[in-house]
Amino acid sequence: MKWFSMNEFECHCGCRMPDSARANIVALVEQVLDPARERYGKPVCVNSGYRCARHNAAVGGVANSRHTRGEAADICCSDNERLAKIIEENGCYDQLIRYMGPGGKIRFIHVSWKRNGVNRKMKFDK
Repeated sequence: MKWFSMNEFECHCGCRMPDSARANIVALVEQVLDPARERYGKPVCVNSGYRCARHNAAVGGVANSRHTRGEAADICCSDNERLAKIIEENGCYDQLIRYMGPGGKIRFIHVSWKRNGVNRKMKFDK
């Protein structure tokens, strides 16, 4: 984990992240986020990483959210369009979801990576 620290991915409710989720976060960072941040060359903010089931429900997350396993992060930066393109070009992701805002600008990016299993390379806008 070169460009990120584990505390950026902790649940916002303050609960303890399970060891399995911690291992998944490390894999997400090493496979997806660090390479993207390296290529982007500027800071990337983690809005949401691991979420316990209770916090996930409180923020309206789906019941089987990758966040609850530590396999996903919502991120943003000064040029979300460029960062999403970099992640796509790097080719290491399970889901790449661009959350759109007014004027067709990307508000934030949801990206996931499965340490165990097949990464589907699903990509879409919400």
